Amino acid sequence: MKNILKILLILSVMSCSTTRFADSWRNPEYVNYQPSKVLILGITPDLTARKLYEEKLSSVLEKRGINASESLEVFKPSFTDLKQSEIEIDAQIVSLSKEDFDAIIISTVKEYDEMVFYSNDMFRDDYNLRRFEPYYYNYQGVYFNNRIYEEYKVYHIEILLYDLTRNTEKSLVWVASYDIIDPQRINSAIKDCVVEIVKSLENEKIIPLK
Repeated sequence: MKNILKILLILSVMSCSTTRFADSWRNPEYVNYQPSKVLILGITPDLTARKLYEEKLSSVLEKRGINASESLEVFKPSFTDLKQSEIEIDAQIVSLSKEDFDAIIISTVKEYDEMVFYSNDMFRDDYNLRRFEPYYYNYQGVYFNNRIYEEYKVYHIEILLYDLTRNTEKSLVWVASYDIIDPQRINSAIKDCVVEIVKSLENEKIIPLK
């Protein structure tokens, strides 16, 4: 049984990609809110990742009856690379409103952590190790052998939904944060991330169930 637990733990932490929900907040002023035309904006210097993410989330929302567009279809690819003033950003909002966009979903990587996973035989059936002396004797090698450690990254992303029809400080409808663990394959990482985002939007009744 303990060997099975060990395998499951290693797979859950060191799998190619796992997205986990961390936290969220919903504006109480938006009780029955559902957007009709949404712009999907991914803020990342990786243009390939941005394109894949925006395409995937837009496609899922379209299947729920929500008109969704990728920012790469509306803005130039360099849009997120430019430092813009508040006046320039306001002008973009006015432009979006003229095209009947009533909401925008912004996604950004806030930060990432370098993590270390101890991959040695941590679940042992040797109950003689209940005493300090044999336990320390068997595990003192962790200080001298770096090969029993596995390094991986955890990316912390934030998703925000804004109402573009209200130009006030209360136009934030919903915000959620997620942790992407060890994203080694971009396609699977984005797929997992979108699944979790959609699940959250469904739970908040911001988008209809499929």
